[in-house]
Amino acid sequence: MGYTSKLRQQFLEKIINFYGPFLGAGVKMKNMTKDFRSCTVEMDLTFYNKNYMGTQFGGSLYSMTDPWYMLMLIKNLGPEYIVWDKAASIQFKKPGLGKVKAEFVLTQEVIDEIKVTLEKTVKMDKVFKVEIKDETGKLIAEVDKVLYIRKKM
Repeated sequence: MGYTSKLRQQFLEKIINFYGPFLGAGVKMKNMTKDFRSCTVEMDLTFYNKNYMGTQFGGSLYSMTDPWYMLMLIKNLGPEYIVWDKAASIQFKKPGLGKVKAEFVLTQEVIDEIKVTLEKTVKMDKVFKVEIKDETGKLIAEVDKVLYIRKKM
């Protein structure tokens, strides 16, 4: 990892938790591996992210999942690729009554699959499934993140 990459990694780790939407919702990146292949995000239940029923607000649950796969792919695919969040859907399974957590993992197999696909076609959409769980491991929500990926021309 070059000097510039190390600085960007340190900046991301220190400043991302102060990003307005995350700060307001109480979303916290707990860790991101140096290779941008794994990330854990948590959110406590607070006054700021409680809905009328006293459980985790759905928008806050979704916001926990928003940029991570995009950032991870940008870092792992490199500057010759364009990556954008394109769409998402969320299915609520159970009310979030306390701290919730989402884990993001990007494998070498997925990276290779994307590169091989983009050798054959101009662009692609890739769906990543994210599970949001409570402290006991029970599923609170599932989010399907659709990312648009293409090689730069």
